[in-house]
This record gives sequence, structure tokens and C-alpha cells, in this order.
Amino acid sequence: MKACYSQDQFNATSYDAVAMVIISLQMFAGMWINAFIASVLCIAWVKKKNFNSNEKILLVLGCCRFWYLCITWVYSLLSIIYPRYFYVYPIPQLLASIQSFLNFSNLWVSACLCIFYCIKIANFRHIFFSYLKVKIDRIVPWLLLGSVLLSLVISIFVYRITDEVLCSNHNATTRGNFWKTNIRMDEHFFPVFFLAGFGFATTFMAVISSALLLLFSLWRHKCKMQTDSGKNISTDAHVKAMKFILSFFVTYSINFTCLILTLIYATKKVNPVAFLILVFQYTFPVVHSLILIFSNPNLEKTLRRTLSCVKCKVCMT
Repeated sequence: MKACYSQDQFNATSYDAVAMVIISLQMFAGMWINAFIASVLCIAWVKKKNFNSNEKILLVLGCCRFWYLCITWVYSLLSIIYPRYFYVYPIPQLLASIQSFLNFSNLWVSACLCIFYCIKIANFRHIFFSYLKVKIDRIVPWLLLGSVLLSLVISIFVYRITDEVLCSNHNATTRGNFWKTNIRMDEHFFPVFFLAGFGFATTFMAVISSALLLLFSLWRHKCKMQTDSGKNISTDAHVKAMKFILSFFVTYSINFTCLILTLIYATKKVNPVAFLILVFQYTFPVVHSLILIFSNPNLEKTLRRTLSCVKCKVCMT
């Protein structure tokens, strides 16, 4: 195989081993959760022969997150434990490109989900909002297609820039240690940072705006129902919905902060602080997917049934 750079012998330190264990636990938990979401939706699709817009978004999101976590685990395993195999052309370029594609797909599809919830659930009388509420089911497939195509364009751009920089910087990978990687940041990386930052900011603004609008609408409707008929089941449902939307808001805000900090630390040597930021960043697909499960009655019911069956089998053995 063609190599752009040298491949030194490397033995993983205990620090690297601990890092890999932490990442593996996160990745496998996230892969299981998102595989569960995708499999339940696919089974429901086969049974009902029908798929609503919410389920389409959840299915695409579950698939994107499953493969994102899978590729991230492979990337981490090679870069930390087996750098001699990682720094072989074109493995780092391909992994970086695929990871970027799946990461942006994950972010934009989750933004589409929040926008969909806002338009479907919120109650505003503006003519444009009413038009979107009627047309949203037709718009969703185009939103998903647009998210995938934009992610693909960015991933191609990332591949070209990464290939250009790594192949021209022969000292980039003379040492494979995850904590001591000393890649000289080329000026060609800054367009990637700008594009990534713009993408992160766009998805963040879409999610935050949708979440705030939906929270305002739910709160206003809850207050109106309490005034009209006191506390009832519908009021409790609105309070529960507000809690889930607020949890979306908090988790996405933390994820956005981690993404920006990742861009900042990308120009510096990798250190334990940068690794901690990555740990928080990789936690987002796990936590957010769990919130989605418990906010969806069908997914929550299936999860509880699955866990109870597993528990019974364990007890029997």
C-alpha cells in the first residue's frame, strides 16, 4: 500500500488504553441504542406498510448516528492503538471524510426533527406558519435529501483538503501517540474550520429557534387550558412535552459548545482536555437518542418490553 508518511513502531500506553475503553463503552452503547431505534421503525414500517414523516426522520437519524459512532470507533481504534495501519494512504483521509459526512448528517437531520416538531405541534396563526403546517409532510423528504447532499459536499471538501495537507506534511505522523500527535496545521485547514463552524452554527440556530418557539407555544397553551378547565391530562401531556423539548435544548447547547471547542483544540496538540471535550461530544448521540426513545410512546413501550424479556432470560439462566 502507498504511504505518504513514515510508520514508526508504537506501543499503546495505559493512558491510551483507558481512553480506548471509555470511547468503546460510549460507542457501543450509542450503536445499540440507535440500532434499536432503526430496527423498531423498520419492523413497524413492514407491519403497517406506512411511514409518517416523524418516523422517516427518526429512521434516517438512527442510521446516521449508528454509522457515525461505528466509524468514530474505528477511527479511534486505529489512531490510538494501531497508528501504523492508520497512517497509510488513504485511510486517514477516507475516515475523516466519512466521519464528517455522518456527523453533519446527524446534526442537520436532528435539526430537521426539531423543526418538524415545532411546525407540527406549535400553534401560531401566522399565514406562513399555517402554510408550512399543511405542507410539512411533503417538505420533509426534501429536507432529508438536502441534508444528505450538503453533508456529502462537505465530506468531499474535507477529503481533498486533508489529503492535500497530510501528503505534503511528511512530519505530520512521525509519532502515532494519540496524546502527542504533532501535526502542523496548514493554512488549507482554515476553510474547513470556517465551513464546519458555519454548519454547526446554522444547525444550532435552527434547533434553538425551533425549541424556543415550541416551548413558548406549549407554555401558552398550557396556561390557557389551566385557566379554562384546571389541571387535566392534556395539561400534564403539555408539561411532559415541554420537559422533553427543554432537554433537547440543553443537550444540543452542550453539544454545540463541544463542537466549537473541538475546532479550537484542533489547532493544538491533542491533550486530556481535548479528549474530555470529545467524550462529551460523543455522549450527545447517546443521550439525545435516549430522549427520543422516551418521548416516543411506541419506542418506549418496545424498549421496556425488550429489557423485561432480557431480564427474564437472565434470571432463568
